[in-house]
Amino acid sequence: MLEQLISAALQRRWAVLVGMLVLGIAGFLSLRALNVDAFPDTTPVQVQINAYATSLVPEEIERQITFPIEMAMSGLPGLEEVRSISLFGLSQVVVTFRDGVDIYFARQLIFERLGSVQMPPGVAPPQMGPVSTGLGEVFQYALSSDTKSLDKKT
Repeated sequence: MLEQLISAALQRRWAVLVGMLVLGIAGFLSLRALNVDAFPDTTPVQVQINAYATSLVPEEIERQITFPIEMAMSGLPGLEEVRSISLFGLSQVVVTFRDGVDIYFARQLIFERLGSVQMPPGVAPPQMGPVSTGLGEVFQYALSSDTKSLDKKT
């Protein structure tokens, strides 16, 4: 089988060269269209919802703030997971969507649902966190040098 393939390739050298040229051009064109990213964002589509109630303990925050927000988020299209944490004075709910859901569409859905959540008296309405992903943590770094200064050119 292998001998037949090699002999056919040797007998039709021009066809093999033309085929290789066509494959090379197709590969080059595909490479130019390829979206290459140094750090591909593999994090899921997430939206943070924060509510502050400085006068409430975690149990009251869970019952009066976090639980109603979680219930309002249930049933959203593309919803994958709802997680929350209730601390002293803070309720944070993280809503995770399936891959392919547009972050701005997800934020719009959440914004609409947040309008129906009733907060206890004296508690500000919940706010969505910024549009960001966990990948932003990769880009935190520090520059230091024993011989150079960042304040002036040396």
